[in-house]
Amino acid sequence: MSATPSAPSFLTENPAGDGGLLGVDAGPRLTGPTPSQSRFQVDLVSEAGAAAEDRSPSSDGSATAQEGPATDPGAGGEEAKGRFRVVNFADPSEAGSAASPEGGAPGEGLQNGDTVMSETSLHSSTGGQHHYHYDTHTNTYYLRTFGHNTIDAVPNIDFYRQTAAPLGEKLIRPTLSELHDELDKEPFEDGFANGDELTPAEESAAKEAADSKGVVKFGWIKGVLVRCMLNIWGVMLFIRMSWIVGQAGVALSCLIVAMASVVTTITGLSTSAIATNGFVRGGGAYYLISRSLGPEFGGSIGLIFAFANAVAVAMYVVGFAETVVELLKGVDAIMTDEINDVRIIGTITVILLLGISVAGMEWEAKAQIFLLFVLVTAIVNYFIGSFISVKAKEPAGFFGYDGSILWENMGPDFRGETFFSVFSIFFPAATGILAGANISGDLSDPQMAIPKGTLLAILITGIVYLGVAVSTGACIVRDASGSLNDTVSSQFMTNCSDAACKFGYDFSTCKSSKDGCTYGLQNDFQVMSLVSGFGPIITAGIFSATLSSALASLVSAPKVFQALCKDNIYPGLGMFAKGYGKNNEPLRGYILTFGIALAFILIAKLNTIAPIISNFFLASYALINFSVFHASLANSPGWRPSFKYYNMWVSLAGAILCCVVMFVINWAAALLTNVIVMGLYIYVSYKKPDVNWGSSTQALTYHQALTHTLHLSGVEDHIKNFRPQCLVMTGYPNSRPALLDLVHTFTKNVGLMICGHVRTGYRRPNFKDLANDQARYQRWLLRNETKGFYTAVFAEDLRQGSQYLLQAAGLGRLKPNTLVLGFKNDWRDGDMMNVETYISMIHDAFDFQFGAVILRLREGLDVSHIQGQDELLSSQEKSSGMKDVIVSIDTSKDSDAESSKPSSKATSLQNSPALQKDKKSPSMPLNVSDQRLLEASQQFRQKQGKSTVDVWWLFDDGGLTLLIPYLLTNKKRWSDCKIRVFIGGKINRIDHDRRAMATLLSKFRIDFSDITVLGDINTKPKKEHVTAFEEMIEPYRLKEDDMDQDVAERLKNSEPWRITDNELELYRAKTNRQIRLNELLQEHSSTANLIVMSLPLARKGAVSSALYMAWLEVLSKDLPPILLVRGNHQSVLTFYS
Repeated sequence: MSATPSAPSFLTENPAGDGGLLGVDAGPRLTGPTPSQSRFQVDLVSEAGAAAEDRSPSSDGSATAQEGPATDPGAGGEEAKGRFRVVNFADPSEAGSAASPEGGAPGEGLQNGDTVMSETSLHSSTGGQHHYHYDTHTNTYYLRTFGHNTIDAVPNIDFYRQTAAPLGEKLIRPTLSELHDELDKEPFEDGFANGDELTPAEESAAKEAADSKGVVKFGWIKGVLVRCMLNIWGVMLFIRMSWIVGQAGVALSCLIVAMASVVTTITGLSTSAIATNGFVRGGGAYYLISRSLGPEFGGSIGLIFAFANAVAVAMYVVGFAETVVELLKGVDAIMTDEINDVRIIGTITVILLLGISVAGMEWEAKAQIFLLFVLVTAIVNYFIGSFISVKAKEPAGFFGYDGSILWENMGPDFRGETFFSVFSIFFPAATGILAGANISGDLSDPQMAIPKGTLLAILITGIVYLGVAVSTGACIVRDASGSLNDTVSSQFMTNCSDAACKFGYDFSTCKSSKDGCTYGLQNDFQVMSLVSGFGPIITAGIFSATLSSALASLVSAPKVFQALCKDNIYPGLGMFAKGYGKNNEPLRGYILTFGIALAFILIAKLNTIAPIISNFFLASYALINFSVFHASLANSPGWRPSFKYYNMWVSLAGAILCCVVMFVINWAAALLTNVIVMGLYIYVSYKKPDVNWGSSTQALTYHQALTHTLHLSGVEDHIKNFRPQCLVMTGYPNSRPALLDLVHTFTKNVGLMICGHVRTGYRRPNFKDLANDQARYQRWLLRNETKGFYTAVFAEDLRQGSQYLLQAAGLGRLKPNTLVLGFKNDWRDGDMMNVETYISMIHDAFDFQFGAVILRLREGLDVSHIQGQDELLSSQEKSSGMKDVIVSIDTSKDSDAESSKPSSKATSLQNSPALQKDKKSPSMPLNVSDQRLLEASQQFRQKQGKSTVDVWWLFDDGGLTLLIPYLLTNKKRWSDCKIRVFIGGKINRIDHDRRAMATLLSKFRIDFSDITVLGDINTKPKKEHVTAFEEMIEPYRLKEDDMDQDVAERLKNSEPWRITDNELELYRAKTNRQIRLNELLQEHSSTANLIVMSLPLARKGAVSSALYMAWLEVLSKDLPPILLVRGNHQSVLTFYS
């Protein structure tokens, strides 16, 4: 089918103004179709150079992509920046021939098309950093693929970036609103098109990314493998491994190495799993743990891990200094004494190492390569020497490889040690596997480098440790005197049983002599120097091992600490987050690390510190393993590591192993480590840092909540487990603080509270505003430590909205069973249909088998008309740095029962964070009534003094009227209040009724201070009170006896709230009872802190809403706070166990 000119489209490109607004020139319209008219004309601005005249067929086989307005081919994508591109679809009857060279104007027949903003039209909140929009109109790919031009973008990795990361620019996909909303809406009106607000940590990361040219990044060999190998091959390899073989024997030494390798391998696998589950930033172990388990564990382990690395610098430097002092001692060149020489050499060394570190990561990496070369040379030197048997070395116990020596050294020969004490001495040599991960921010591809480099380093170092263990055990005897006089002649060979006897030496005197010998595996720490081909190279290897480990720790500690400070987990440490130079070097962190290391170097004895350092590392390993188990257990869809060679149960076993090893090495240090970790955990939990990293703790919490909710739904309700689960019609939660506070008091940690809000009076409901308010007010509840939920709905009127909430609020068994309303104080001032709606809500609650509760305060409940009331009510600073201020909507108060009905203008004000931020408290002083209202609205937040809660339990509603005051007085604020119970009764049976009620209350195990039986409820009320009631209802009477029946019926149908004469006469006795009850309340309960009273019922359809409202008014007027309660007449109390 050929393309017809009946459905052409034009693309016009219009330069935007400086403000990024769409400008269209109203130029003359060109008419008349051309023969080559295509259905789609696509602007090829960014592809002008490459595809200036691309006319390939579109998907329908005939439409062509035709060149748009003439552009400079060299401009390419640069000219595209700073513009809108609008695709306008022409009316079939008014097709134009071409676009104007100046940027053509649409004709009258053109409709608004899809709009795309380009890069400069949207700025993030990160100080001008650009976020790019994927402009699909500049590429014919979409035209060829879908057959029409669309702003709906195809999948692209850049849409999923959190910030403008170094790996690529962040693009913003078209929002659902842009694709779905009507075309007269302003595009991108909400700032971030995908709603991704940047956190402070992400802002700083984005800032770094903006200046990333020339940054030094390392691959997996230089960045991870080299560092891990240098850190694992510590000084233990040269001066302790041979001693371990002498003590434990070859077999158990291999077992010790294997056990340590199992722990580190499992941890390496877990580290690999976490590192490949998303982009890894700087911070190493802290970053991995905090993003997996949350800020509590991450913050606590990050601090001690950074500290452990700082102290490890001192430990390695002191090890180096001691070796140097030993050499000086050998040539009699001690400067002062041994301890002070260690301090002097250690201080000079750490200053030099600091200089290398501060010079930059590139210099530090070069130093590490050189040190690795020396270390590998020393190891090779040892193995070569072990094959060269030298006669002069035999008196010292080295005879070359021999089966008899290996067999003799196979078993253990513990001398003052145990298996676990020897293991604890070796294990610190196996640590260091996180040296590569600790500089994760300096790796070019952490997801590939960390698993590959860490696991290969564990493998290589493990093999070398095993090789040294077997090698030393096969060629060196345990004891040797070093004396040539211990040779044995052939006639005495029969009495010699040691392996050395075979080579003509008898070292049996070493075991029998008091002082023992100074050579052999058991006695000489420098055996590897003896065996090696050239001894000084081993000394160089010891220097290399200590200095490389010190350098790695000196770099790791500031990097981890900087990442911790950037996240603002500990507010006082923010100054250390600052980085300098192109690599964002933490110079302040280096200085701090240097200070800590220097302090411990001056001590010069680290025997008590070393086990604590090992325990700090092990605590990190344990939490990394536990992170993998926890994330797998939570079964979060976001847990998708590309490294598949892990198992949740193996990781759990690794975590347990790490904890066991901690206590094996040093139980006291392990206890101290756990105390420190838990202390920091509790601190961070208490401070609740404002971060959200999607941790597995969140995922597991959700998983458990879902599981328990489903489980709960399968269990039948039981009276003993009844809880008042309240749907509180608060409107905005901060509009009626007294209502919210009172209900929260008796539902906190007991039952569910949902703050219901019905949004009415909208011509076109804005559901996006509703969703924003949902999140905003839920945060408000959390910040005010109110345990409840906020739920809002749009509805035609308040009754319809309350019906929605009564039906749909909650989940499973976590559904409301009690409707809580504020009393409608202004019921006589407004439209009486509002009263009809209000009373209908109460009827609906009973229809849905809900209980109903109404709170009345003499001063009223609604404070939303007082501008800035939230600031007046609370001086608490909001975590976002702004106050939630309720904008004044109307000059008159809203009803306490109704939700807010702002105009569309007021709504936009209310939901504008910018206006909220700048809004100030009212400069004019509050009038007296508003001041009293604010004071009354806070009364339930305060400690209630020694007074009473008076319970007027006149009708048995299942016990809710009694349960609510019991729950209240169980709370700390109300604990000083006593419950007084008032019941109706006959004058001649007062004592009997009191005893019966006392028995019932004692069986319910509810404490009370007094029971009053009211025998005079049926006494007629005072005449002036009856007269006042009649005057009150006079405007609302139908007076059908004074008009025609037809007229009366029409009036009743149009105004159903009116009170008929028949109805008034029929319920005369009930009316008098409400008036009389108010008199009794004034008499008995005028000093109570709270009155809880049975809510009178009105039969639906028989009692008009005006009469029912009048009953509630006359019953509760001029009293302390009164709670009218009516359960659903199902028992909520039981005395059975």
